[in-house]
Amino acid sequence: MTILPNIRIQLTTLRTALCTLALALLAGCSTIRIGYEQADTLLAWTADDTFDLDAAQKQEFKTRIDRLLKWHREEQLPDYARFLGEIKQRGQRPLTREDAHWIVEGAKTRFRKIAEHGAGDAAQMLTTLTPHNIQALEKHFEKVNQKFVREYKINGTPDERKHARLQRTLKQLRNWAGTLTHEQEQRIRQLSDAIPSTNTLRHQDRQRRQKEFLALLNQRHDKAQFAPRLRAWLTDWEKGRAPEFIRAQDEAYEKRVALYLEVERMLTPQQREHVLHKVQGYIEDFNALAARRVAVN
Repeated sequence: MTILPNIRIQLTTLRTALCTLALALLAGCSTIRIGYEQADTLLAWTADDTFDLDAAQKQEFKTRIDRLLKWHREEQLPDYARFLGEIKQRGQRPLTREDAHWIVEGAKTRFRKIAEHGAGDAAQMLTTLTPHNIQALEKHFEKVNQKFVREYKINGTPDERKHARLQRTLKQLRNWAGTLTHEQEQRIRQLSDAIPSTNTLRHQDRQRRQKEFLALLNQRHDKAQFAPRLRAWLTDWEKGRAPEFIRAQDEAYEKRVALYLEVERMLTPQQREHVLHKVQGYIEDFNALAARRVAVN
């Protein structure tokens, strides 16, 4: 069984809110059931932190997010369980590059489905934004951009950026496979160092997307045009990327896939069992959550 690739789809805050529920599929969270039961509170806090909503907007958001959560629980979680079941089945044999691409595309499809389903409610909610809310969003973008620069060492040396990336990769792999051997970590370091850094280009693309979103919000009062434009912006997040970023992302993606496939081949029987057990735990969590019906007023 492979470790699920760290798929870095460039989501802005709004799409993050719409897609937070799907992140459990890839994030390696050990408390899916607890986190999912608190999703309405988490998403409400995220929306308020982003837009500084007033009381009426908070109630409007709660009504719409409760409806989205009910749909997601009843219709999407069973699909997640089936998806992970197929991954587990494929993991009974050595995985291939095609398997890795299938996993990545499957995750993207599920992100996109949430965005498509939630776009209509998102458009209605966003039409209520005031200039104060827009200013709060701009400040939020500044904060998250500063955090990105710090975490990914955008202003650091090449060695600092490589080290930060390696530590993120090792953390992810340990979460899925358990303790890694010294030899495994050394090989992972070699493979990680060979991946070209795209973080500066990613940072630039994030900022481009943020500017597009702000420009789109300026059109929010034209309801006939705003909703379809928002849906397109949410679901086609790769549109408008600079050619140099696309080339760098493609190269980095292929090398990262190669890294994970080699890691899969290096797993000990105990590590492989750790991964399979973790995936089975997620399947059981998704099925249990899907079975619990929740009424929405």
